Amino acid sequence: MPRFTTAEGLRSLLNRLDVAGPGVWRRDADVEALIAYTIRKYRPLAMKHHCAPEDSAVAAFEALRTCAVRNAHDPWAVVTRAVQVTLIAEERADGLLCSPAQARRTQVSRHHDARRFSEYETDLLEFHPALRAHADEPDGVSIQPHGQGENASTRAFEAIDMAIVLFVALGWPLNTATCALDYIAARLIECGSRPTTHAMLRRDRSAQALLDLDRRAWSTLLRLTLGNPNPDLRHTASGHGVLLRLLIGDPVIELLADDQLVLEISRSAPRLVRTEDEVEPGKVA
Repeated sequence: MPRFTTAEGLRSLLNRLDVAGPGVWRRDADVEALIAYTIRKYRPLAMKHHCAPEDSAVAAFEALRTCAVRNAHDPWAVVTRAVQVTLIAEERADGLLCSPAQARRTQVSRHHDARRFSEYETDLLEFHPALRAHADEPDGVSIQPHGQGENASTRAFEAIDMAIVLFVALGWPLNTATCALDYIAARLIECGSRPTTHAMLRRDRSAQALLDLDRRAWSTLLRLTLGNPNPDLRHTASGHGVLLRLLIGDPVIELLADDQLVLEISRSAPRLVRTEDEVEPGKVA
């Protein structure tokens, strides 16, 4: 077995190479054997960090040329640690899509590895906590990822479509219900909370005029969609409103079972008035 496999044998070889000068590293036969030995020695460590065995030899070569290894109490221990740190940086650099020098920095290495949306069978939005938004209070609308099962929450755009279907089924014209609920949803996104949106839209006369809704129908629509603004009712079904109830998973069947809600939606539905030109001959409008 070569002498450089021991601590003192490695120190003796490194001191001889240092005295001979840099060029001897290319010609000395012991250097070639030393590099081959480091590849075999650190192969398991390289595999652990998903690196090629030759990468450990490069890291070992850089460490062997330093005076810290020659003067260390145990030169192989210093080399092993240097190889380990380098391989860790290589592994982190591959995951972070950056250079090994950057991966050695704490402010960079503390981040998680880069993840591509196509890497997993499950959509990244379904399981990554950084892409989820939870609402501790019902003031804001929490948009949860769409999961599987009966208890899975509903996406925001699905909740709007379901609300439109509900209002149309209970007597609201399709165009009016679609425009009104889309307008409310857009203002809700801008304001960020249902009470603020309700207070702003209640004074929005332009929307009321464009939708051709009287004051009673407009106020009822806001209260039923965004919830009753009364603080005493904030944790009740009436305080949640249709949109939030659909978002948290309440099925449309459950909303239709709410007699008070069905009655108010039906009574607030705008009635279409037919003009004289639309009246069929022989019939009284």
